[in-house]
Parts: sequence; structure tokens; C-alpha cells
Amino acid sequence: MRERVMQKKQSAFIHRFLRDSLQTVASLLILACLPKLAVAVDDEQSVSFESKIAPVLIQRCVECHNHREASGGLDLTTSDGLHQGGDSGKILEAGEPDRSDLLQRVLDHEMPPEKRGQKQPLPDEEIKRLRTWIAEGAYWPKDRTLDLFERTTSIHAGRDWWSLLPVSRPEIPAVKNTEWIINPIDRFILSRLEENGYEPAPRADKRVIIRRVYFDVIGLPPSSKQIESFLADNSPAAYEKMVDQLLASLHFGERWARYWLDLARYADTCGYERDQVKPNVWKYRDWVIESINNDKSYDRFVIEQLAGDELPNRSENNVIATGFLRLGTWNDEPNDQHEYQYERLEDMVHVTSSTFLGMTVKCARCHEHKFDPIEQEDYYRMASTFWAGFIAPGSGKLLGGPDKTQLGYDVFGWTDRSRDPPPLHLLIKGDPKRLGKVIAPAQLSMVTNLKQTISPPPEESTTSQRRLQLAQWIASPKNPLTARVYVNRIWQHHFGYGLVRSPNNFGFTGDQPTHPKLLDWLADELIRGGWKTKRLHKMMLMSQTYRQASVHPRGLEYSERDFNNRLLWRANRRRLDAEALRDSMLAVSGRLNMKAGGPGFRPSVVPAALEGLSRKGSAWKASAPEEQNRRSIYIFSQRSLLVPLMTAFDFPETTLPCGKRDITTVAPQALALLNNDFVHQQSRALAKRVAKQAGTPVANRIKTAWQLSLSRQPSETEFKSSLQHIDSQKTLFTNVKDTNTNTNTNTKSPDLLALASLCHVLLNSNEFIYID
Repeated sequence: MRERVMQKKQSAFIHRFLRDSLQTVASLLILACLPKLAVAVDDEQSVSFESKIAPVLIQRCVECHNHREASGGLDLTTSDGLHQGGDSGKILEAGEPDRSDLLQRVLDHEMPPEKRGQKQPLPDEEIKRLRTWIAEGAYWPKDRTLDLFERTTSIHAGRDWWSLLPVSRPEIPAVKNTEWIINPIDRFILSRLEENGYEPAPRADKRVIIRRVYFDVIGLPPSSKQIESFLADNSPAAYEKMVDQLLASLHFGERWARYWLDLARYADTCGYERDQVKPNVWKYRDWVIESINNDKSYDRFVIEQLAGDELPNRSENNVIATGFLRLGTWNDEPNDQHEYQYERLEDMVHVTSSTFLGMTVKCARCHEHKFDPIEQEDYYRMASTFWAGFIAPGSGKLLGGPDKTQLGYDVFGWTDRSRDPPPLHLLIKGDPKRLGKVIAPAQLSMVTNLKQTISPPPEESTTSQRRLQLAQWIASPKNPLTARVYVNRIWQHHFGYGLVRSPNNFGFTGDQPTHPKLLDWLADELIRGGWKTKRLHKMMLMSQTYRQASVHPRGLEYSERDFNNRLLWRANRRRLDAEALRDSMLAVSGRLNMKAGGPGFRPSVVPAALEGLSRKGSAWKASAPEEQNRRSIYIFSQRSLLVPLMTAFDFPETTLPCGKRDITTVAPQALALLNNDFVHQQSRALAKRVAKQAGTPVANRIKTAWQLSLSRQPSETEFKSSLQHIDSQKTLFTNVKDTNTNTNTNTKSPDLLALASLCHVLLNSNEFIYID
């Protein structure tokens, strides 16, 4: 009995001991896990804040309520700013949304404020998120600072915008129709076509393709002999052989330099009323032509233009390249000299950022960029690199830049005035009279994978070395913009449109790429190939994509889904630009003067074109007739008097960088082709060439006129129409009388005048004016 009692007591003791021990262990385990549970809860709240609250605050509030510009004294970028409130007091009662002014102002549509006179109420879903967040205590992660530009929203780009991410080499996609493929470009294009149920257009015939390649590569039409030779060559290597010959031609640089001159806002004069000549500026044009012909690596091409004077062992060519910075307009008598310095500084920032980076940095002169992740300080970081070379207006001899003694050569270039330039202040609201803090030169903050702080110059340097460091940052293989922007420019001029159709704007308001993987693959190819560009030209020209016809058997059907041909299911039909049109007329007339380089020539213009100028008598003196027959790239570009025939066909203004010319079809173009004296001169010259080559038989003349102008023989219908035209024009010219004397006024052969009229018709034809 006694043993049983003892066993019971022992059992009870053991039970209590085990129970208490288990409770203790459980308590210890719970205590041990509490921090982890707290972290887990905190992590969950952080995720919720980042996914639900931060986007609302960044998109709707932070633009006005930040540490730089705390509207109403309210900074909503930090937890402290949120809880501190603004000028009107606290705006948050954590846990009590109905007592929180933050939510009430949103509900009253007071916030966000009106834009362009229209209210911008928050969507119900975002209001619900704010209410729940406040009700649950308005959790804000420790040390978290919101940044307007940290992420892309529906109204602006962040630093995660596609063009600011590092270039990555994508895999070349697989396709079903492997027989169509020539090179990797075709795989990228065809994969998108197959995804969308398209088939590419058939290959263009050889007569079309030779004309297309000639104009694309050298800007001149192939001769009849060159066409016949290509048509007769049936070897597999015939096309590649032609492409190689054209890329090796000196005329390649003359064609492609013009595209760069558009970007560089090239002109031979300063603009404004006096429109002074920029001495020796034509050397920059020749430098571009030579650089392209020599296949200068693009990174070097960039560096020499921004900082050729700061390179070790600099040469005259290097300094000529810096004319890029000085090509803008120059006013020697501005209303406010101090303010004008900042206008010129803006020109340099704009041409540099839009040309090389495809970003509109100048928009941040007065405030944070409204659409792209460009801080106002970014504008002044870039501007500081150019500040060292500024010369105040007032010296007509300097034309806004250094003289030949400072440059070391008799060229039109740029260099710093000293190695220790004065500080550049941020301008409040962009106003030169409201100086903010000093901004040091540095890289743009929007490019996060390529950090750079510009260092002081070495002791032996005579310049600040700021531009050289900026140029090296731009030309770095790690810069995500430079290679993308440039390969897009090359693609645009071969295919009619870029993969990004806004070539100077890779930001939020620009177009997104139609083929982003192809764009990155080409950018990576450029860098891997040592920044050499002729190999990229050849790759594009050799592709099946490039060789498509411009007419598709299912064109009407495909156009309903892809009217703008963004998927490239056919080639884009293109008209000759102003230079190619003028040069083609000179080429077929037999009068083209192939003299290269040197000062530009002035073509004849009608007196009416001078009427708007203040000094009509000395404003324009035409060059000798033989000089006027040179290629259009050598036309003297006077800002106050651009050649009317060229501007009618969309030659651009020269005050701003032009990445893509307007393409218009307007009545003045037809009138110019019908009435312009230059066109009539080439028609008459072509008629003389035809008559000399064909002899007197009219039939021979007609066939020769068609062959020389359009590189083919006329059809039977076309021949009959041509014959009727010549007969009617001959009768007309034979019977033209002076109404006063009743005598024939023609001093030239009616036969030749009638032939010139036919030539004029052919030079006005769509077949002559359009590439395909």
C-alpha cells in the first residue's frame, strides 16, 4: 500500500516536472522565435509598402513634395517628413485614416493638384490602399527614402527604364522558316513575324535592289552600265561584291557624313542678322567624311569631337573634330550677354546629350525632368564640363570660341580657357539671376551601372580635362545608351525607320523599340567589333530583311494589322532626300562634278529668295557654274539663306540637332520640280547628252532618254506617249511667236527643246524621285 502511494507521488511529480519543463522549453522556443517572427512581419509590411504604397506616393506626390522642392513645406520622401507634416500642420494620424489630413485632401480632390486646368483624382483602388495603410499604422521601412526617379510609373520613366538598363546580348531566336535566313538579323525579324502570323515579302528583283543599295550607301544612282553588269552576273557572290565595293568607295563618306551633319547642326555661318561666316568650319565637314570612309571606331569618333584638344599628342585633325561643340548659332550682340552664355551652354548640353545619348537633358535646366529620370543637377553636372571654355559675347573675331593661338592650329575648334574654370551654379528655375549651389562636373545619375566622378586635371595639363572624362564616360562599353543610339541611327538610314522611331529620344515620351532584342544584339555587336561600323552596315545590307520587296502579296491584309510596318514584313518605300535628288539630276545629266572637300560652293538662287535679308546686295554671290555642279554635301550652308530647292524637299533647319528629317508631300515640291531653274538646266543638259549619244532619230532619243534617266527601256505604251509628247512640244516651240513683231523667238532647235521637255517629265516622274 505504502509503495503504491509512493509510486503515485513520484508519477505526479514526474508529470508536473515534465509539464513545467515542456512549458518552459516552449516558452524559450517562442521567445527565441519572436525576433524572427517580427522580422517576418516587418518583411511582409515592407513588401506591402513597396508594392502598394511607394508607387502611389512616387507617382502622385513626390514630384512636388520632396526634399528639394517641399511644396507647402511637406516632404513625403521619408518617414520623418510624413510624420512631421507641412506648413499647415500634421497630415497623418497613424491608425486613424478619417482623422488624417493626407487622406482627406485626396478624398476632397484637393490633391493631387490640377494639371493644365484639369483635376487628377486618384483612382478608387489607390485611395483604398492609402486608407488601409493608414489604418494599419502607416508602416514605413527604416531608412527608406523615396526617389521620384527610382522606378518607372505610368507618367514618367525611372532609372529602371529600358534604355538605361545595361546592354545584354540576347540569344539568337529560333525560327521555322530557316531557308529564309541569311544572318542573325533575319532571325530576330522573322521570329517576330512568325509570332504574329506574318510572312516576309518576296525578295526585290535585282534592278530594284541595285538602285536601293547605291542610294543607301553612296547617295548616287547606278549607271546603266553598272546595272547591266550586275544583272548579267549570276554568281552567288555578285551582291556581296557590289556591297563591298560601295562600302569601300570614297562616296560612302559623302553620303553618310550628311546624316551626322544633321545631328551636329552643321552650317557655315553663325545665324542672326549678320550671319557671319565661320572660318574654316568646312574642315569639320571634311573630317567627318574622312572618319567615316576610314571606318574610325565610333568610340574614338565620339571622344575626338568632345575632347580632341585634350587628347595626348593631339593633332590638327583632333582639334578640327572639336568644331562639333562650336557649330551652333552665335549672336555677337545679344540683348543680355550674361543670359546668352547660358543659352549657348544649353546648346552644348543639348547637342551632346541628344546626339550621343538620345536623351533630352536640356529639359532639366529649370527643374527635374518631367518624364525622364534626369535631375536638375544632372543638367548642370554635364554643363560644368563645358563651362571651362566659355568666352563672353562681344568679340566678333572670336565668334564665341578660342582663336588659332589658343587652339594651336588655324581651325574652327574648341578648347578650355584654363585648367581651373570658375564654378558653375545651379540656376534656380533656370534663371541666370538666381544662383543656387555650385555643381561639380560628374556623370549623369540616370545611368546607375557606370559611375564616374570627374577628377582634377594632371599638373602638366593646360585644360580642365573635364570634357575628355565626359567623352570617355559616354564612349564606355558599359554606357547603356551610346551603342544603342548609334546602331539605331544606322538601322534607320538603311530601313527608313529606326528600331526606335524617335532616334533622338530614348526616354519616356519617345517610341519603345519594335525589336528590343535585336537592338541590344546589334549594340553588343558594335562594341564587340571594336566599335567599327562598316561591318554593321554590311550585315544589314546583306540581310534578307533588307532585300525584301516594298510590295507584299498580302499587303492590304497585313496593313490592317500593322499599317506602319513596324514588324518589317516588307521593305519601306522611300523618296530620295534633297541631296540625293539634286545629285541624281546632276548624275543623269552628265554634269556632276565629283570634286571632293574644301570650301563649300554657293548655287544660284532666284532674287526673290534674297528679299527677306537685310543686306541683299552682299548676302549671296553664286559660285562658278562648274563649282555649282558639285555634290550637295558641299553646298555652302548659310543659316539665313538655305537653298529653296533643298528646303522644299525637307532639308532641316540648322539650329538644333536633327535625328530624323520630316518627310512631307506638299504642293511646293511639285512646283519646284516643274519651275525651278536648276531642274530645267539639268533637263536641257540631259537632252544634249541624249542627242549626242543617240543621234537624230527620235526613236533612239526616246529610248536613250529613258535609259539614262530611269535605267530601263520604255514600254510600248510609254514609248508612244513619249513620241506624242515630243511631237506636240516640237509644234509648240516651232510656233512660239513674239506678239509684238510676229517673229519666231526660238534661238534653239525646237527638236532639242522638245527633247528637253521629255527629259523634264522623266526627272519629275515618281520612278526617278522614289528609290523603289
